[in-house]
Order: sequence, then C-alpha cells, then structure tokens
Amino acid sequence: MKFLDECKVYIRSGDGGAGAVSFRREKFIEFGGPDGGDGGKGGDVWVEAVNGLNTLIDFRFQQHFKAKTGTHGMGRNRTGAKGDDVTLKVPVGTQIFEEDEETLICDLTKEGQRFRLAKGGNGGFGNAHFKTSTNQAPNWANPGLEGEEKTIWLRLKLIADAGLVGLPNAGKSTFLASVTRARPKIANYPFTTLHPNLGVATIDGREFVLADIPGLIEGAHEGVGIGDRFLGHVERTRVLLHLVSAQEEKVGKAYKTVKHELEAYGGELTDKAEIVALSQIDVLEEKELKKKLKELEKACGQKVFAISAVTGLGMTEALRSLRDIIVTSGRDEDLALPERQNNPAAEDSLDDEHDTGDED
Repeated sequence: MKFLDECKVYIRSGDGGAGAVSFRREKFIEFGGPDGGDGGKGGDVWVEAVNGLNTLIDFRFQQHFKAKTGTHGMGRNRTGAKGDDVTLKVPVGTQIFEEDEETLICDLTKEGQRFRLAKGGNGGFGNAHFKTSTNQAPNWANPGLEGEEKTIWLRLKLIADAGLVGLPNAGKSTFLASVTRARPKIANYPFTTLHPNLGVATIDGREFVLADIPGLIEGAHEGVGIGDRFLGHVERTRVLLHLVSAQEEKVGKAYKTVKHELEAYGGELTDKAEIVALSQIDVLEEKELKKKLKELEKACGQKVFAISAVTGLGMTEALRSLRDIIVTSGRDEDLALPERQNNPAAEDSLDDEHDTGDED
C-alpha cells in the first residue's frame, strides 16, 4: 500500500430542508387552518479516528465529501427527515488544518475520537409555525439554511513510543526488522527507506511501538535529500534512538549533523529523551571500536550503546533502556495530565452533537 501522510479535501454539509405551505382540507371541517411541517436539518460532516489505518491513501481517490440535504416539510404537520451525515475515517494521529495549512482544527490522538468539521443547515419553519391569533392563515414558510463548505488539510503524524533517527545507512531499518515483525526494505545504498515504517518490539514482556523514518543528511531542513518532513512522525514519541553507523569515519561529526537537523526542524524534538547507539559494530576490530565509542561519547555527552542488529550484540540492553524511558515518561504524563486527554475542541463538538443550533 502506498504511504500518504498529507492531503487536501473539500467538504460541504447539507442544506436544511424547506418548510411547507399547506392548509388542512377535510370534509365537514370548516376551518382547517395551516398544517405545513418544518424542513429537516442538513447532514453534518464528521471526522473520526479509527483503528487499522496507517495512511491517508483513501483520500487520494476521493477528495470531495458532501452531506445530504434535509427533507422538505410536508402537509399534516409532517417534519422532514434529517439529511445523512458524512464521516471521514482517518488513522489515529491525524491532524486537521484549515486551508491556510497553519490553523489547527483538531488533533485526533485516540481511537474513536470524533469532531464535527461542518454543521448542517437548520430546516426552515412551515407555515403552521407562524399561525397566531391575528394571522390564522399564513401562506408563507422559511427556506432551509445553507450548509457550510470549506477546504481542509489532513496531516498524519504516526503514533509511536520510540523513534529511530540517523544518517542514511545507519542501520535503522535493520534494527527495526531485527526487533519487530516489520519488514522494511533493506539495501546497501542511501535512502532505501522512503517512508516511515512501524513495528512492535517486545522486551521482558513489555511491548512498545517503534517508528523508523527516512535518513537525514546535512541540509535536510532546506530540502536536501528527502528533506525533513518525515520528522513529524516522531514528534509524538517519548524517546529517540539515535543510531550512528560504525562505518562512518567521523562518528562525532555524523552525530552532530543529525542533531543539527533536529534542531533546525523544531517541534521540540531536541527536548525529547535520547539514547545514542553505535550500530554495525560487527564490522570493527576491538581497538577501532573503543576509539569510535570514545569519540561518539564525547560528541553526545552521554553513555553510548554498542550494538549490532545482525549478531544481536547489545540489542537487549538498548531495548531495555528504551522501555525504561517509555514506562517512566508514561507515568509522568498520567500524573501531569487531567483524566480526560481528548482535544478540548473535539469534546465541545461531541457535547453539542445533537444540538440543532439557532432556529430560523
């Protein structure tokens, strides 16, 4: 399946149905009076986060979504039916932006979260609504209100506990394939990974989600190589595993290059917990390995794990370190955040899901 993480969509809610102009006509009833019913409300446009999706590819083939118009009112005080709603089903982690691509409408971070993007128009009043003691036979009714229309942007940021970053050919995909059941493309040339990959790693009975993104090179924030837009998929992670290949001549410089690109991207990536590992150590002799470990520790200012995804050296220790940080940060968030962590705007929309708004 092709990976798509950003798309533009046009939406329109349904118009309200028109009210009816009708008078009661029955045999032996001299004064029937008005009995025109109200029009039905137009359908709403909703967005919902569902399980089982990890790409926006469905929106490549359909970019227009229109809810149904409410049914018109009828005689005998019959109110028109509400128009059918339209629901956009998106992966968990999808953000909805206005047409300017900057104004955030909602951020769907949990399965089942819903948000109303466009409210259907209210139905018009029938002539029975306007009957008074001084006007007992009104011969007019209100038309339904028009629905809302807008163009929005959908932007997917994958939900993962840990993210893998590094230069191309740093061994990120090999690491992911060795600790999860994911099968990313692995080859001996730069930019083998062209889109993010997810996998579930297990260590000591604890599971967590790993995200592998395309490699970064110097100038990625300026569009060099694949660029840095895929870094959005590790914005939600709790910890980053920074892999530096032991085949790099200057491992300290390689580390600083990626670190600089993370700083240039922003998104608080540099504030996240970070684990640094020297990968592909099976290609080095002992003396050269010690030298590069020392150089890398000096560059990053912390302990460096020496790992090999091919032989399994150091992999268990690295995974346990990732797990410990994920568990600890999860506890901190549970203490710091309120009981309900849903998007406030989304909660507001749910509260008035059945609200028909102002009457005509």
